[in-house]
Amino acid sequence: MTQTTSQNAAPGTASPAAGLSIRNARLELGDGDSKVLALDNVNLDVASGEFVAIVGPSGSGKSSLLAVAGALSSPDSGTVHVHGQDIGALRQGRRAAFRMANIGFVFQSGNLIPALSAADQLRLVNKLAGGPRSFDPMPLLESVGMGHRAKNRPGQLSGGERQRVGIARALVTGARLLLVDEPTAALDRARSRDVVALLAAQSHEFGVATVMVTHDHDVLSHCDRVLEMVDGMLSASSETAQRG
Repeated sequence: MTQTTSQNAAPGTASPAAGLSIRNARLELGDGDSKVLALDNVNLDVASGEFVAIVGPSGSGKSSLLAVAGALSSPDSGTVHVHGQDIGALRQGRRAAFRMANIGFVFQSGNLIPALSAADQLRLVNKLAGGPRSFDPMPLLESVGMGHRAKNRPGQLSGGERQRVGIARALVTGARLLLVDEPTAALDRARSRDVVALLAAQSHEFGVATVMVTHDHDVLSHCDRVLEMVDGMLSASSETAQRG
């Protein structure tokens, strides 16, 4: 099992050419006396095909880490590589294009467009990313168990079904990195486990480096590794030690 690196954790083995590699990321938020150190020299390696969970209290820096990893914000110092590309070396326009093509996001509620069917959710992302006109959403929908609901809109789907569509949509462009924010927050225990098991399976099958932020400790057994974030610092979680 691949190990993570952090100022507070053991050195890792993943290279910047594969998956996600963050080095010495430091990020301050706010101004003056209200400044908060959101990321404190964080190092993180997530290999292609690895599914990593990050736990920790609210305000510990988990959302900031996802934003930096997903090229939504830039650290004050340090580097972020996604599949070998130094995100900080890209100009804003090229960074947005790289993010669209290589990074997928899964949000708490699926964040689907109410007026579009499950199939059209995927078609829209393919179109925005400049994908092939011949794109067929059905194989991806079937891979997440949603082929039979392709024509249904979000209002006709359960919470777990919306999350499944959200996962398929995040993989449309052939993402190298998948960033997942509290995917089980609105789900019951059984559906939560189903969704996270699906995330693990898709990560391994498609060789996608996946980082999931969660407060749900019941689903951590599906993860390859569990890390903990406290006060902007990242370290191995006691959950990992308990699981061996």
